[in-house]
Amino acid sequence: MIVLKTAEELKKMRYAGLMTAKLLRYLGSKLEVNLSTLELNIMAEKWIAAHSLRSATLHYNGFPASICTSINDVVCHGIPKASDILQEGDIINIDVSLIANGYHGDTSKTFSIGRVHPEVANLVSRTKEALYRGIAAIQPGHRINVIGNAIQQYTQPFGYSIVRSLCGHGIGRKFHEEPMVLHAKERRKGVRMKVGMTFTIEPMINIGVSDVYIDPSDNWTVFTQDHKLSAQFEHTIAITETGVEILTLLEDS
Repeated sequence: MIVLKTAEELKKMRYAGLMTAKLLRYLGSKLEVNLSTLELNIMAEKWIAAHSLRSATLHYNGFPASICTSINDVVCHGIPKASDILQEGDIINIDVSLIANGYHGDTSKTFSIGRVHPEVANLVSRTKEALYRGIAAIQPGHRINVIGNAIQQYTQPFGYSIVRSLCGHGIGRKFHEEPMVLHAKERRKGVRMKVGMTFTIEPMINIGVSDVYIDPSDNWTVFTQDHKLSAQFEHTIAITETGVEILTLLEDS
């Protein structure tokens, strides 16, 4: 069932989104060569505790960390490790999800470490643009598949593929609610978007094939099947009378 948020609930979700965005910006400012993703997770936990918040990922269905850190060919759900050391030319997606006053915020960004190959820089910038193309397609009353249509229409000319086995999701009191938000063209039009709906849009764009697999050693880390690079950007949004509000966007970003 899709939960339409009241004005009071949206106020709480704005705060959750704001704090989630602030944590992501903080972690991004700490990135450097030779930093381990475990160190990044420790920084996140200290920041979360200092702001009296909770991580939504820690212990969620057994996930062992407070953030997800996905490097290069890891699509998503990467587990921070002492052995994952950032190197010049890497890209890393940091996915943060916080709980504040009983409501969730969820956002992610792919960062470049030092100088990256122009092809990699293009993948990152175009994936970010793909997210905003999807957001721009939102209008109350439209079917939800316009989001994936817009994303694929933008990314297809570059020869990229879109991960289809993972999607965005409704969000609110629960981390994952209805509806599912697909990031590629679908014949199914899906639900009509209504004022009060809140969900994430989080396209995962690959340089190679769209197929992925889950690392059997931890049952979380999602890799590209061909081990080519993947990038992702994510925002939590709310449907409003005039269109859309991005709940995880900082005013100065």
